[in-house]
Amino acid sequence: MLMNMIKGFLIGIALVVPGLSGSIFAVVVGIYEPLLNSVNHFRSDIRRHSRFLGPVAVGVVLGILASTKLVLYLTEAFPILAYAFFTGLVLGVIPFVLKKMRQIRFNPLYFLLSVGGFIIIWLLAQLGDTTSTTSVAIRQVTSMADAGLLLFAGLFSVSLMAIPGISGSVMLMVINQYGTVYYAVSQLTDAAALLLRGNGRAWGMIGTSLLVLLPFMIGAVVGLILIAKLMEWLLKHFPAQVYYAVLGVVIAAIAILLQTGVLPPFATMAASELTIQVIGAVVLTVLGVISALFFDKPEEKVVEEEVRAL
Repeated sequence: MLMNMIKGFLIGIALVVPGLSGSIFAVVVGIYEPLLNSVNHFRSDIRRHSRFLGPVAVGVVLGILASTKLVLYLTEAFPILAYAFFTGLVLGVIPFVLKKMRQIRFNPLYFLLSVGGFIIIWLLAQLGDTTSTTSVAIRQVTSMADAGLLLFAGLFSVSLMAIPGISGSVMLMVINQYGTVYYAVSQLTDAAALLLRGNGRAWGMIGTSLLVLLPFMIGAVVGLILIAKLMEWLLKHFPAQVYYAVLGVVIAAIAILLQTGVLPPFATMAASELTIQVIGAVVLTVLGVISALFFDKPEEKVVEEEVRAL
């Protein structure tokens, strides 16, 4: 239970960081396919699936609340080191993906799926604007149009995010709602700090934030349920082909992370600082890979059993 909460916590962090994919991190920590299974077959055994989904969900929420301010600060203050670690985490999923690809006889044409996955994710990422992390389109819900837009934002971002490799943050940027959602989340953490100091103004901040987040979360749940059915069907009938496409998505995610947080600072860095940053980036990339492999390995047998149960 504790390990699943920790894994959910990591997924929650991934949901916050622009360019990272929560679903890829679910693959990294070995619970993506069990998650699909539990969501799609929840009513068949509510108690068993609740024991699995509950700790993961709690971890995701805690990860989002704990990291919204911190992660965005780190990616702005120490972009090379932060994004190097994130890149390592994504690199660590490649052995898992290759193992899934080997389930069927090799066919060179399958690499077209990898190329297609790379192109789609790369182009979608280019639609996003990293400056939109500070753009708050809706600070409070004042009309049904605001609620409808937030409902669509949840449906759009989370349904696409459930596909391995697609970043929900980038999808929110595409529709200019990243700042809206995470501003509301950051307001909740600020309100919690005010409550601890006995400031009654916090309740108003909580109410305003929840009115923004509630329609978004409703849309997110609907989107997750819809896409989970499709992904379960694909993984049941074309599992290896799905992971051929995921390989392209993973490579695109690595390229996007390098483009977003690593290469721009290097381009403007003084030569005296460059060597230290390169060494730090290499060390954190390796640590990221080791972390991904560590979290994936304990769940290999569980994942295999869950896949056979689909």
